[in-house]
Amino acid sequence: MTRPVYLVDDDEAVRRALGLLLSTVGIEATGFADPQAFLAQVPKLAPGCLVLDIRMPAISGLKLQERLNEQGIDWPTIVISGHGDIEACRRAFRNGAVDFLSKPIDEQDLIDAIQKGQEALERALGRRAEKAETLALLAALTPREREVLDRIAEGFTTRQIAEGLGLSPRTVESHRAAIAAKLGTTSQAEMTRLWLNGREAP
Repeated sequence: MTRPVYLVDDDEAVRRALGLLLSTVGIEATGFADPQAFLAQVPKLAPGCLVLDIRMPAISGLKLQERLNEQGIDWPTIVISGHGDIEACRRAFRNGAVDFLSKPIDEQDLIDAIQKGQEALERALGRRAEKAETLALLAALTPREREVLDRIAEGFTTRQIAEGLGLSPRTVESHRAAIAAKLGTTSQAEMTRLWLNGREAP
């Protein structure tokens, strides 16, 4: 799936030229002349790849990148600059840019960078979707089932779990069966994977 591309550049000629170039390879691009206007629209936009000019009035491309990071928006970003500033390049990469291109932009370099960014975005969105699905599965467990799952994931046997929680082995087996039904797996390895995925930071 091709995600949208957002061009944030105060130069209308650049926006038009880049938009036309991307349309020839089937990439939908939306242009913004003003970084502030883009920031205001971000909550309504579908996740996409950003192409930012480094030098713009009011907010630079780097400052816009930082503002987006502060809002928890980590869409892949390509920073373009008419000035080969090494420090700006470093700062862009520290902020998570996937590429830093100098003007005049090589068309193939830009297309390659956007494709790299789109692939990274697909992976990130896939991880988030999987995480949300895992959390939904784990949320269906009762507090006691969560306690049993914690111990299953830590490698305890049914007898050890029973002794640790003051339950009979038969009761632990009943909890294991309920956990397996809710998580859709009887595999201890898969239960452990879901447990770990549920504990990792998003």
